[in-house]
Amino acid sequence: MSLQLIIGIDAGTSVVKAVAFTGNGELVATASVRNSYQTGLDGSATQSLSQTWLDCIAALQGLSQKIERFKERVMALSVTGQGDGTWLIDEMGQPVGDAWLWLDGRASSTVELLNASPTERQRFEKTGTGLNTCQQGVQMAHMAKHHPELLKQASTAFHCKDWLFFNLTGQRATDPSEACFTFGDFRTREYSDLVIESLRLSRFKSLLPPIVDGSKQTFPLTADAAELIGLAAGVPVCLAYVDMVMTALGAGVHTGEENVACSVIGSTGVHMRSVSDTEVFFNEAGTGYIIALPIEGRVTQVQTNMASALNLDWLLNVAADLLKDFGCECTSHTLVGRVESWLKQAEAGQLLYHPYISDAGERGPFVNGQARASFTGLAYRHRFHDLVRAVVEGLGMAMRDCYEAMGGKASELRLSGGAVRSETLRKILGASVNANVRVSEREEAGAAGAAMMAAVAIGLYPTMDDCIKEWVSPLLGNAEAPDQVLVAKYERLFEAFLHQRQLLPATWATMGHVKAMQSTECTDRSTVRSTTTK
Repeated sequence: MSLQLIIGIDAGTSVVKAVAFTGNGELVATASVRNSYQTGLDGSATQSLSQTWLDCIAALQGLSQKIERFKERVMALSVTGQGDGTWLIDEMGQPVGDAWLWLDGRASSTVELLNASPTERQRFEKTGTGLNTCQQGVQMAHMAKHHPELLKQASTAFHCKDWLFFNLTGQRATDPSEACFTFGDFRTREYSDLVIESLRLSRFKSLLPPIVDGSKQTFPLTADAAELIGLAAGVPVCLAYVDMVMTALGAGVHTGEENVACSVIGSTGVHMRSVSDTEVFFNEAGTGYIIALPIEGRVTQVQTNMASALNLDWLLNVAADLLKDFGCECTSHTLVGRVESWLKQAEAGQLLYHPYISDAGERGPFVNGQARASFTGLAYRHRFHDLVRAVVEGLGMAMRDCYEAMGGKASELRLSGGAVRSETLRKILGASVNANVRVSEREEAGAAGAAMMAAVAIGLYPTMDDCIKEWVSPLLGNAEAPDQVLVAKYERLFEAFLHQRQLLPATWATMGHVKAMQSTECTDRSTVRSTTTK
């Protein structure tokens, strides 16, 4: 008899994945569909709710074509997705415009306004989460002032996974992780009136959906959704926690040991520690996230970089563009295989790179929408491989910066993400934080974390800790000790990195002013030309 399956759905910003696992965590098959989003000159980043649901259906249908007797074998579905952002629907369940994504930068002025509130520190210590433009609370506060028609039309404010769960089950709900780091108290895992009032959203409290813990409760797949997907109506559907936590869970952020850290090195960087909800460290800057784990009394302390491997992508794209000018057709993806060689060619600690390449600036461990990347120490002798090494070392310095903001270093660093296949890159990151490194062999960690929630919810395991012992711990690789010579070099490099990072905001502000002046001049010239033509 064929093994029964749990399907984990992971709806990212650019890809929606559907992944099938056996009840004991073996990956059986995966299918994915490219998603897309739109950006604007005003800092907007939006995504179609309807298209995202269609992409989810397509991913599930694609998975069904890879698995024999798909309909009979699926015993549960679980859905996670990109965090933050604002996905509004009306009373009839229809989208109110496109979703504002976590990439959307329009609410930067509202972040400044709310950060100046006398109740901000109280709000921060309730949620454990600093304000930034990514968050639903900030975005809704911005909408209330600048786009009130959106909230007036809305009946419910979802996150991405909540929207997909609604389409699968007909239930309006969110989970404890996103509900509490945005609007609640991570200790009680409930909404907080103090937090909602601090965000100036009391009159919109009715938009916040009920909080459902997917590790304890599931809802049946509706007949309509079942027909679209090719499953039986009534299959249990789990609303998993936000993708950051699900990825961390699948990659080994919590396996019972203390003082363990977990970093996901993707386009963005996510740096996490599992701690007791009574041992949370509140940094002075008021940044980062506290996100509940589906484990009683445990939370993840989180700092996130807007750009992590995206910095390396940028540099490889520059190289690819130059090569194309000489008739060599290649992309940044085709150059990735050269990174290990370039890293080994370069001497350690010769350049300083601040990895703030995202157009949206930075959000961890500081929030500054004007933050931009830069090299320091360049000399005529430096070549491309030196730049590659500096960029990766910059990622290590930024990682340490994030962990320092969570209260200090960890004894072990667990890594996930495509970039960590590079042995030298792992050595750089391990030495940057002076910790042993272990790489999880778990593929599709986000979808696996979601599937683990369903496995506990339907009773395959009595607790999440029991599930972790079978799904996660056996897939952690051997520990790689940090190179202490490299550790000493990076200790000095980090001092310079931090000192300059604290000085750079003045330069970023000046550059922002210059850019704004240039934009105004261009607009004025365009107006003159238009008038002259008429």
